[in-house]
Amino acid sequence: MRQAWQTPLHAAVKQSICINVLGSGQFSRILRHWQRKSRTVGLKARIPQGHRVYAIGDVHGCADLLTVLLDRIDADDFAREPAETTVVFLGDLIDRGPDSARVLDMVADLQTRRKVGLIVGNHEEMFLASFGSERVLRQFLQHGGRETILSYMEDADAYARLTIEELREQLPRLVPERHLQLLRSMDNILMIGDYVFVHAGIRPGVPLAEQSEKDLRWIRKDFLDADFDPGFVVVHGHTVAPHVISGSCRIGIDTGAYLHGRLTAIGLEGVTRWFLHEEKAIASPTPVVSA
Repeated sequence: MRQAWQTPLHAAVKQSICINVLGSGQFSRILRHWQRKSRTVGLKARIPQGHRVYAIGDVHGCADLLTVLLDRIDADDFAREPAETTVVFLGDLIDRGPDSARVLDMVADLQTRRKVGLIVGNHEEMFLASFGSERVLRQFLQHGGRETILSYMEDADAYARLTIEELREQLPRLVPERHLQLLRSMDNILMIGDYVFVHAGIRPGVPLAEQSEKDLRWIRKDFLDADFDPGFVVVHGHTVAPHVISGSCRIGIDTGAYLHGRLTAIGLEGVTRWFLHEEKAIASPTPVVSA
């Protein structure tokens, strides 16, 4: 888990502005203490002074939407006062949409000119696990992975002729090492000030340092339906809604790029929040199996 620019929530842990790995027992004890004391962050949640964050919801292979949204972010960032800006992707860059390979190229290129935070989603988890398991590969293909494979092969007929064994054998040759390195570098959690960025959500009542990867990447109902205040605001994707879901302690920004044609980013600076969107018409959304 990444821990970044931790004021005021983590001032007791580290005063300097930095990124480091969270996981020590000392930090876990301090965090639990803060969670007991602070129950009213809500709209008072703050990004540290001098910093600005843009977090982007689930892209799901929609490179066309991401291209325009990144241009909007650049324009919005330029129009504001100078700041140290970070762009955070909340996971599920791939699958379902037609251009997963291009999306990964775009994100890798963005890393060369901006500070980028990458959160791993359940779809990245399945994709990486597919290289070593035909069972997982079948699951991956059933949940939008077919479109990811076709973004590398570009030949639907050749894809259709492959057995599952042949496809798994070809994966290392199909997917560039650059993309694999990017996917493997993703984090489960990024913390910036009073905001926690994850893919799916968190398990209520469990300290951040003790959250399971399964929950961080897959949780839905137990997080979404919970009435709890962890002492920070969770920014997440994973669960699709036609519009942003904004509560006192969580903000969901997966607005269904592949399903509704809408990709959303949240901007955060100080105690201010704002949203940027890019949309396209979707003639007839195809029902999908949740994952």
